Amino acid sequence: MRKKYQPCQIVVYAIFFWGFLCFSSVSLAASDGQMSINEAAARLVQFCVDPKTSLDERAVAVLVDHVLADKPQKNKEKALPEAQKCPGGYYEFDAKVTFPRFMEYSYSSSIPGVITRPSSLRYSVWRPSRAGEQPLPASWKTVPPGGSPVIVRGRQHDSNTPDLTTGVYYEYDLQRTLIVLNYKGRQVLVSVSKQTGPSNVGEKGFIVGPDNSWTYYYSGQTGSAKAGLGWVKSYIYDYFSVGVYAELNPGSAGVRMAAFQWIRAGWSGMNFVESKHVVDGIKKRFARDTLIILESPRLPEAKQIALAAQSLSALPGDELHKKYAALQQAKQNAAIKAGHISQKEANEALPAQNIPKERMVEELMLEYLKSSLGKPALI
Repeated sequence: MRKKYQPCQIVVYAIFFWGFLCFSSVSLAASDGQMSINEAAARLVQFCVDPKTSLDERAVAVLVDHVLADKPQKNKEKALPEAQKCPGGYYEFDAKVTFPRFMEYSYSSSIPGVITRPSSLRYSVWRPSRAGEQPLPASWKTVPPGGSPVIVRGRQHDSNTPDLTTGVYYEYDLQRTLIVLNYKGRQVLVSVSKQTGPSNVGEKGFIVGPDNSWTYYYSGQTGSAKAGLGWVKSYIYDYFSVGVYAELNPGSAGVRMAAFQWIRAGWSGMNFVESKHVVDGIKKRFARDTLIILESPRLPEAKQIALAAQSLSALPGDELHKKYAALQQAKQNAAIKAGHISQKEANEALPAQNIPKERMVEELMLEYLKSSLGKPALI
């Protein structure tokens, strides 16, 4: 996402976890004529989807001003009005990290997406496939006051981790646009995402142990791990979001991170997502992991992580497959021990075919991250 909040982490959780919607809504249209949150986000999503559209600086200002404004705790998480038949939600939090360090780890072609999104991403691939799209940069330069925004466009293929409640996981494609700018003396990233079509049908997986241990088992079978719902064929029908990451004080450690997100997901064409589920999904995985990782004194230097990933990528194919097979066996053993699958089910599991190299590297890098931060690693 990379690094925007991935839609799949909240989808099926949203489908099955019903609750009372207790968040206040941002109005669709302000009485003083100011552009609404929904309108501002819609203009940036359109800019993401259509390269011929000009960047709406007023829309950027509306969202950044909203994120940086002082507000009571209760207003840091909100429902957003429905857009394109998608319920929406907003959540913000602060991380004690400098803006360059945040960008170095979270938006670099040298750092796998799983490093900063271990409970959200199984793997992520940035694919500039059209004219006007670019590779994800290895590093970013500071934008000076009055300097033009830096805009990078591309497509991203994501595969996520099992959902918190049902264990369902998905793969899907996103149109992405990253905008780095200097806003009133602060460095700001605006990350825009729009799903390009329905996801694949959801497959059954398991969270092995606590979610923050980042150990996941993927069955490759359609359905849900939730009792009585193994038959479910669920999809993410639509998703779009705008993430805003802004320096709190120029040059100091402190970045305010916020997500404006809308999603429609379910089965048989029906949507089962509510705004509360959107907010909960951002809070329980994205915000938690960001703080655990970027604020950790044990986090290796970005160059060290990049070198580890490059070393794995450079392995001969048979050696990389051997390491990956050992990891899959360890995951299977952990799932059996936890009672998620039986030995019989494990024996009958079909080996995955045509595994993307990026998936093997990122799943192995997750174990590297766990070990680095002092968490139990499988291999």
